[in-house]
Amino acid sequence: MKTKSGFVTIAGRPNVGKSTLMNRLIGENLSIITDKPQTTRKRILGILSEENYQIIFLDTPGMLNPKYLLQEKLVEYIKLSLKDADVIVFMITIKDLMKEEKFYESEDFQKMILKSKKPVILVINKVDLTNSDRIGSAISLLEKENIFKRIIPVSATEGYNVSYVLDTIIEFLPEHPKYYPDDQLTTETERFFVSEKIREKILEIFHDEIPYSVEVYIEEFKERAKGKDYISAVIVVERNSQKPIILGKKGAKIKKLGNLARKSIEDFLGREIYLELRVKVSENWRKNERELKNFGYD
Repeated sequence: MKTKSGFVTIAGRPNVGKSTLMNRLIGENLSIITDKPQTTRKRILGILSEENYQIIFLDTPGMLNPKYLLQEKLVEYIKLSLKDADVIVFMITIKDLMKEEKFYESEDFQKMILKSKKPVILVINKVDLTNSDRIGSAISLLEKENIFKRIIPVSATEGYNVSYVLDTIIEFLPEHPKYYPDDQLTTETERFFVSEKIREKILEIFHDEIPYSVEVYIEEFKERAKGKDYISAVIVVERNSQKPIILGKKGAKIKKLGNLARKSIEDFLGREIYLELRVKVSENWRKNERELKNFGYD
């Protein structure tokens, strides 16, 4: 029996639902999902294996015009993921499509997507928020351009048409032996996902600039044969004024954060943990090359 296997990059602007789609396709919550844009900072490798195919998903940060060094690093992640891809899934929301019908003429789309010469599947997300006539007319106009291998309207949150996206990806995968064992879900470590779960809860609890000025790293991760695993995590902020916001009055905010993050981590790991959080200030870390390398932004 012939096997299909390949890398699939999910790309698009911030907050179009890339992480939600990847999590739906894989059946696991690997990537952060919030209502805030630009929550994915690194490309997440999620692996879906079946008897006759294997898909390695790359969930990328949102495409943007970088304003500081961290965002420049995010753009490099996107470019690398597109270069590695066998198939590209480009996502746009139906709302954004109505505002900009010829989004494919934009400079970033032309440079990043069309120049890749890879098969591109266009996924129009959040179609549950508009009527079918508008969706149909938008798809008809796009089909005339003959740019995309398929144009698929979906609702990633509700699961509408997600199975069709999967079938289409498989159709365009190259014939190739599997890259990873069938039981491997990702190449990332537990430490990475624990830090992401904490950052996800920061995004949920705090508002405005705080979530985007925060990085999380795991200082200690001790697995114990008896008792709960011990995890010590450091929340890094950019300015001294941000530290008391994270802590809250009499430590109330960080206690709430710790409780929510602990439950999320336990659900993900499937075991109980003891989580300790502390806050550290690193001035303007998003613009500091050395600090970014320390956080894994090579």
